Amino acid sequence: MSGVPDGVVDDAVLVLSELLSNACRHGRPLCGDGTGTGSDEVRMAWRLDEFGRVTVEVTDGGGPTRPLPATPSVTARGGRGLNIIRAVAQDWGVRDEMPGEVTVWATLPPAAPSDVMSTRVVVPALDIAGLLEDLA
Repeated sequence: MSGVPDGVVDDAVLVLSELLSNACRHGRPLCGDGTGTGSDEVRMAWRLDEFGRVTVEVTDGGGPTRPLPATPSVTARGGRGLNIIRAVAQDWGVRDEMPGEVTVWATLPPAAPSDVMSTRVVVPALDIAGLLEDLA
């Protein structure tokens, strides 16, 4: 994504990974040719709008339930994906306008100038010689 700050790209990759994982785990594949004999597939897309926001989306054939954030136990092995997306994204949602297709999308905010931080740390001088003398 040319011109998009690295932090936004990193967040987009994280969100896309979660969406694809959820599609593979909970969704059915799309029927690629409309006959029901197409290959197992999901569709993903991304776009950059004029305000610098990145939207990523994954479309699959739907599942037994509508995608909703869960409240997993501390020891649960999964169930955190949509909560991660909610934490990172500016907005997210589910579209099911086409029969047999469910799209989960997330829009990431552009990096604001205040998001780019530069910190200068001054390390105090250490008297290494004094430390070594103490050890002798």
